[in-house]
Amino acid sequence: MKTIKLTLPILSIILLSSFTVMQVTNWKVTNDYSIKFSGTDAQGVFQKFTGDIHFDESDLTASKCVLSIDVNSINTGNGMKNKHAVSDKWFDAENYPVIEFESTEFSKTDAGYMAKGTLKMHGIVRKVEIPFTFENNVFSSQFSVNRLDYEVGTMKGSSKKVSNEIKLDISIPVTEG
Repeated sequence: MKTIKLTLPILSIILLSSFTVMQVTNWKVTNDYSIKFSGTDAQGVFQKFTGDIHFDESDLTASKCVLSIDVNSINTGNGMKNKHAVSDKWFDAENYPVIEFESTEFSKTDAGYMAKGTLKMHGIVRKVEIPFTFENNVFSSQFSVNRLDYEVGTMKGSSKKVSNEIKLDISIPVTEG
C-alpha cells in the first residue's frame, strides 16, 4: 500500500513534466525603430509601427510575429507628398489604414534568417519572404516591394516617375518582455 501511495505521485510528476513546454521569447519593440523607404521620386519614413514578436533563435518553429505600419504616419519630408501618399490615388489610408506582415515560418540562412508570411497592403494579401538579421537585440532587414503588386499608385501621369520597386530599410530594436 505504501508503494502505491509513493508510486502514484512520482508517476504523476513524471507524466506532467513530459508536457512542460519551453516558452519562446517575447520581444517588446522600443521607440527607436526605423521604417525607411526609398525609390525614384519616393523616399521617407513611416513614423508609427507596432509589433507582436515571439522569436527564439534556437526554436524557429515556435517563432511568430505580426507587424503593423500606420499608413497615415508616412513622412516624405513634403506635406503635399504626404497628403498625396495617403489619398485614394496611392495608399488610400481611409480604407486601408495599415500595412501588415504576419509570419507563417522562420528559417536560418547563411546571412541571418528568413521570415515567410503574408504582406497585406492596400487590401491585397501576398505571400512574401523577408530576409533579416538579429544582432544585439535588433531586428534589421533590407528588401524591396513592388508597389504595383499591391495596386499602390499607377503607371499613369506623374505616378510614372515613382519606381515600381520600393526599397525598405527596417531596424527594430527590442527588449525582452
